[in-house]
Formats: sequence, structure tokens, C-alpha cells
Amino acid sequence: MTEIDLSTQTIAVLGGTGPQGRGLARRFAQAGLAVVLGSRAAEKAEATAAELVEATGGRVTGADNAGAAAQGDIVLVVVPWDGHGELVKSLAAELAGKIVVDCVNPLGFDKQGAYALQVEEGSATQQAAGLLPESRVVGAFHNVSAVLLEDPEVDDLGTDVLVLGDDREATDTVQALADVIPGVRGIYGGRIRNAHQVEALTANLISMNRRYKAHAGVRVTDV
Repeated sequence: MTEIDLSTQTIAVLGGTGPQGRGLARRFAQAGLAVVLGSRAAEKAEATAAELVEATGGRVTGADNAGAAAQGDIVLVVVPWDGHGELVKSLAAELAGKIVVDCVNPLGFDKQGAYALQVEEGSATQQAAGLLPESRVVGAFHNVSAVLLEDPEVDDLGTDVLVLGDDREATDTVQALADVIPGVRGIYGGRIRNAHQVEALTANLISMNRRYKAHAGVRVTDV
């Protein structure tokens, strides 16, 4: 894979005030990238951004989700599954022409734990691709522990990120984005049609975490 320079790119994280979005934003800021957090309320995003600036010394700002989507060159969608389709559809204009990274896991929870939900389009990533015909949609960051991302004491996450997409340049770029996190490798995981099982795997990891009191991730061998 050719070297990809992300230094001029702004990384937007929609849903950036939740644990996963906040954790990813922290790591990108620590890597020297410009980050803009999105939230339903701009004030909440701005407050979280200020906390991350203090913690990392990085370049982090906040806005509402539409404002963050407009500012980002690469836009991560890290929102709850319940509001995924509605949010993505509403931002189609702001996201046109951009790499959009869908990080959402359609999961349900009951007394037996986490389980994968059936998605009409096949997966959250496929749903986003259908709603954003003018964007370059990639699936990634589904299986990374928010606890480890947010822990300043963890300097090696020791996990791989499976990156799924139909656009080679876009998947290469998102692999490079994953690589800026210490101990993380971005690994091409197939086309968008294969996103379902990667999203669903998070339910298995949650079960492992409960049984072993761990923060399980994924490592790919022989690559």
C-alpha cells in the first residue's frame, strides 16, 4: 500500500461524545490529526472537544453533526443503531464526495447478552451506502474497545481493524487512518457486502469480555 498523508485531512466523528467516538477522537488527536466532534447538541460536542484538547494537546473542535459533517474530509459515523439511518439520510448533502466510515454495530441486548440484529440492507454499512450514493462508504472500527481507546495509560491497543469497502483508494485511506492508533493495523476485510459478519462479531466480543473480564479485540494472522 502506498504511503498516504493524512496530515492535511480533517477527521469528523459524528456521535463523537459517546465512548467509542470520543475514544477514536482522542487517538486521532494524539496522532496529530485535526478532529471535529459532532453531536446532536453543538454545546456538548464543544465541551467534550475542550476536554480532549486539555488531555491530548491536540486539535479538536466541536459542532453539531451537520456542522461536523460539513467540515470533515473523512467522516466517521459512530452513533447508536437506532438513529443511524435517519442521521445518515439527513446529512447526504454534507457527506457528498467524502469518505464516510461507518462504525455502527446493529446489536440488541437481552438477559442472555448481546446479539446481532437483522438489517434489511444487510448491514449498517450497506444501509449507509444506499443512503449516500454520492459518498465513498467504508466500514471500519467495529471491533475496537472503547475502554482501551479512552484509557490514557494504554499505549498499545494490540488489535487489528477490519476495513470493508468497494473503493480501493477509500479503503487504503481508512487503513492508514487506523494505522495512526498505536498498536493498531488497518486490514482490508473484503467488500461492503461482507460487512454484516464484522459488525455482528462485536456481539461475540462482548460475550468474551463478560466471561473473561477483558477488552477483547481481533488479530489477523499471517498478514
